[in-house]
Amino acid sequence: MTNLPLIAFLFAEETHGASTHSSPGLLADTSFWVSLGFLIVIGIFWKMGVHKTIAKSLDDRSAKISDELDEARRLREEAQELLAQYQRRQREAEDEAATIVDQAKKDAERLGREAQEKINEQLERRTKAAEEKIARAEAQALNEVRGQTTDLAVNAARSIIKDRMDEGAQSSMVEKAISDLRSKLN
Repeated sequence: MTNLPLIAFLFAEETHGASTHSSPGLLADTSFWVSLGFLIVIGIFWKMGVHKTIAKSLDDRSAKISDELDEARRLREEAQELLAQYQRRQREAEDEAATIVDQAKKDAERLGREAQEKINEQLERRTKAAEEKIARAEAQALNEVRGQTTDLAVNAARSIIKDRMDEGAQSSMVEKAISDLRSKLN
């Protein structure tokens, strides 16, 4: 212990000073004994290497804190990467949704045009069918009118011929005229 000469000096001073002064001695002073005990404890701690243990403990704790900070930085970087990935995925999903909506609009427009074309084609077919039906009805009506006209003409001719000719000649002539007229009109 390197503090022994200091203790010896102080002890000698006390014994020497006790003979000359009337004040209480150094050995009676409590702060001296507290200081002496403190120095002895510090010396013992120094000899035992407590300061190394404390320094090692502090170094270990510092290393642990440094590792935790590194881990926190790594986790933060991972979280930022994940966030960037999720944001990228969100943008991709939004782009895909916009593409789907655009395609749906195009499909709807195309289907609308196709439906309009089909409606127009149907209207055209129905118009043609109606026109054909009307043409047939007109032809039928014309045929009926011709038939009635023919019948009227035949009846009129019969009656005129009947009035002007005798019965035998009338019959054969009427019959011949009727058959000629019918064949011409039909």
